[in-house]
Amino acid sequence: QVQLVESGGGLVQAGGSLRLSCAASGSSFSINRLDWYRQAPGKQRELVAAITSGGKTDYGDSMKGRFTISRDIPKNTVFLQMNSLKPEDTAVYYCHANVVVTTIRSRGEYSYWGQGTQVTVSS
Repeated sequence: QVQLVESGGGLVQAGGSLRLSCAASGSSFSINRLDWYRQAPGKQRELVAAITSGGKTDYGDSMKGRFTISRDIPKNTVFLQMNSLKPEDTAVYYCHANVVVTTIRSRGEYSYWGQGTQVTVSS
């Protein structure tokens, strides 16, 4: 089992910044990819940013140039720096990890989600 714990959400004025963190913990796992998704009320969950084990990054179109995803490999932690925030960025932000779990008997690829953290941007 892998647990993802997010932090850093909150209320900020338009134009402001927030930094989200997501720490992965567990045993016998390696991370293939870490993502941030978000879901606003009445809307589908959408990809915000992603980073692979090789360091390749990807962003949703509306986040490019404003958001930056990074990671601390030894701490199994991913960060999302959000700048120039807009009211339309208001959503619950979820951390997602695609990991490989290896035990004595098996090796498998699994997907885990964090509990979500609320980001509210006021106009």
